[in-house]
Amino acid sequence: VQLVESGGGVVQAGGSLRLSCASPRRTFSNNAVGWFRQAPGKEREFVATISWRGGNTRYAESVSGRFTISRDNVRNMVYLQMTNLKAEDTAVYYCAAARSSFGSSSPSDYAYWGQGTQVTVSS
Repeated sequence: VQLVESGGGVVQAGGSLRLSCASPRRTFSNNAVGWFRQAPGKEREFVATISWRGGNTRYAESVSGRFTISRDNVRNMVYLQMTNLKAEDTAVYYCAAARSSFGSSSPSDYAYWGQGTQVTVSS
């Protein structure tokens, strides 16, 4: 499963961005998909995950209430809507497909990763 992220960019604090994750060569409709991020000098951290049908979602406390993960299995896409962005949200954001239908916050549960998209929030 090859994943491709898009939608990153530079935005002012308080602004919004929507990230997209596509799997152009193979469906990931049976896999949970997660978003992770990594800021310079920091470890990769969990952001959000969504189950294979979208019925279960989970968020990191730092983004809960501001970010929304969703998926469209017909289009084979997963999205991360980010609102009220803060400077501390600046990072490279990665989407990842889990080995199973329900994801977790652990990167080790995810077998397939994209190359990442940069999000920069200016204060």
